[in-house]
Amino acid sequence: MTDTEFKAPESTENFEELLNEQFGDKGIVGSVVKGTIIALSDDYVTVDVGLKSEGRIPLREFGQNPELKVGDQIEVLVDRYEDRDGNIVLSREKARREEAWAELEKSMNAGQRVNGVIFGRVKGGFTVDLNGAIAFLPGSQIDIRPIRDVTPLMGISQPFQILKMDRVRGNIVVSRRVVLEETRAEARAELIDAIKEGAILDGVVKNITDYGAFVDLGGVDGLLHVTDISWKRINHPAEVLTVGQNIKVQIIKYNEDTQRISLGMKQLENDPWQSVADKYKVGEVYKGKVTNITDYGAFVELEDGIEGLVHVSEMSWTRKNVHPGKIVSTSEEVEVKVLEVDPEKRRISLGIKQCTPNPWAAYVEEHPAGSIIEGVIKNITEFGLFVGLTDEIDGMIHLSDIAWGKSGEEAVKDYEKGQEIKAKIIDVDVEKERISLGIKQLDENNAALALENFKKGDVVKAIVKSVDEKGVNVEVEGIAATIKKADLSKDKEGQNPEKYHEGDVLEAKLTSVDKKNGKLGVSVKALEIEEEKKTLKEYSASDSSNTSLGDALGEALKKSAS
Repeated sequence: MTDTEFKAPESTENFEELLNEQFGDKGIVGSVVKGTIIALSDDYVTVDVGLKSEGRIPLREFGQNPELKVGDQIEVLVDRYEDRDGNIVLSREKARREEAWAELEKSMNAGQRVNGVIFGRVKGGFTVDLNGAIAFLPGSQIDIRPIRDVTPLMGISQPFQILKMDRVRGNIVVSRRVVLEETRAEARAELIDAIKEGAILDGVVKNITDYGAFVDLGGVDGLLHVTDISWKRINHPAEVLTVGQNIKVQIIKYNEDTQRISLGMKQLENDPWQSVADKYKVGEVYKGKVTNITDYGAFVELEDGIEGLVHVSEMSWTRKNVHPGKIVSTSEEVEVKVLEVDPEKRRISLGIKQCTPNPWAAYVEEHPAGSIIEGVIKNITEFGLFVGLTDEIDGMIHLSDIAWGKSGEEAVKDYEKGQEIKAKIIDVDVEKERISLGIKQLDENNAALALENFKKGDVVKAIVKSVDEKGVNVEVEGIAATIKKADLSKDKEGQNPEKYHEGDVLEAKLTSVDKKNGKLGVSVKALEIEEEKKTLKEYSASDSSNTSLGDALGEALKKSAS
């Protein structure tokens, strides 16, 4: 057909038939054809597709700042025809879309990835431009794990996997997650082959827990335990790590059977404990910061990675039985003295009280044993009186040292809390921080008077006042004394203090009489041995051959009991 032979059809239907004849059996509408640009304006591009009629395409369909000129050949889609004059509506955008669909179908059928750009959000996911074709990216398919901010992923070209295509409905569903999982699996296989203990790798903090952090090594996760993050004390991994942080780690343990990987960060730094013995000498004083407080003491950081323990007993000379938190506080800077260094066990024992003068030593220097002091009764207990000597130091008066000739329980009734008294220092132990006092020692003459009627070897009756694990506390004619376990009986069974009760009367022998200090030595065992010897002597002197040793002992015991 020549140009002179073309005549405008009398109807739209005839025009369509003519166009279909020109473009073959597939028809014209919806077809992609090649055309030539014959004119350019600010808003339109006029294209000749080989017919008498020309088509105009909005310039915006060519994107921003298109490089077009008259004479360029381009592919366009015949969208529709408008009237009997043969004006054709063309579309460059739809032509590109048709091209894209054809290429995408090939890629999907071949299982190949396609490149696209995430450019918008829609309900349930995102929109992706696949070189002209618009696809839907479900929110669950954007990454392997949930991500809070997808902004860094938008506007950049990246690979996707086509999950589903429906050309009739114009639907395409893609996944970025599938691509990541495949890439991760490939990287994991390569990484596992290369994993060995001691290897240093780059990783990304994936998750943080109370006991450590999980690190993504590029397809394989490893556990970085809180104790392997730093040489210094860390209470929680979040103090130094954040999710998404890039870090360098060393593989410190790898279990091939379970594929569990243990990681470390501090292993990449020098161990400060290697030189601790040279830096911190016993007896020297250093400054440190309190990092942690427990019931048994406080940990003090001397430098990064080096901590020592100040035991509660080494915190104060005078404040006893108080929680360490009442003496020091976290983050407080303190002076400490090194008491012991053990690099192998990674331990340093420190003392705070050693950095100040010992008030016990100072007091004893001014008030040696034998000195007469004045004080206020601060507390009355079942075993004696506690007397305040200074604001920091207390002394104790045992029940047995309150009065001559009285039991402790009787004597203590004469005193009350807050009462001012005089006492004599009878014993001092600076190391154990103890000062023993006595009231009765103020009148030494009463000691001899109280024991005037007693002599060693006397048989006495001892009344049980109390029982403890060491023996039985008794009273002999108003004088307090103690019968030790071993002196309760010559038999093992009778040496158990629990067999005796308050009020029991025991017959015993005085083994010592200390008139100067007003003390009696009392023993049931000594009396039993003496009576046994006496019985044996009587038996030996007896002429009766019919009396056995057992009978003689039995008779003696009966007499003793009566």
